Amino acid sequence: MRNQWSAVSGRGSGSIRSEVHKFRGSDTISSELTSHVSNNKGVTLIELIITMAILGILASIVLPLTTVTAKRAREFELRRDLRTIRTAIDEYKKAYDEGRIRQELGGNGYPKSLSMLAEGVDDIKSPKSGAKIRFLRSIPRDPMNPDKTIDPENSWGLRSYDSDADSPREGDDVYDVYSKSEETGLDGTPYKEW
Repeated sequence: MRNQWSAVSGRGSGSIRSEVHKFRGSDTISSELTSHVSNNKGVTLIELIITMAILGILASIVLPLTTVTAKRAREFELRRDLRTIRTAIDEYKKAYDEGRIRQELGGNGYPKSLSMLAEGVDDIKSPKSGAKIRFLRSIPRDPMNPDKTIDPENSWGLRSYDSDADSPREGDDVYDVYSKSEETGLDGTPYKEW
């Protein structure tokens, strides 16, 4: 009895087939074990349905996360670009107030366009003739603006010095920039108000 148990449970030495063969002395059990193992080659319909259901559940979890991650990345880019442009506008104003940029009668010290920040203006205090001050390497595109055919300067909304923050409008200068997107950020604030 002890030898039969060790043969069936696999605790003895050797394979199950040889142990069963030794103690039973029958080829029928051996062939039944072999045929049972070799017949299990395919996948049943239930196994396939369960696998598809699990994959569907995982996909329904991952898809919203990738959407949120992509939106978060665009929001990060928007914050960075707004900060870059606003810092350049402030640096332009500082150079104007220091007398490094030619002052105009009735001017307030803000650039006439965003392109002036990238193209540069003459530095009138520089000992080098024709020296320019550049405030941006290039104008970044508004990442929330869906129209990729327009140039980066026109992708932003511009606010002049004379307009209110609540109702920004263009004017003779560029005091601030904002996104033209009608979308709302993950924090619930419209991109226009960033």
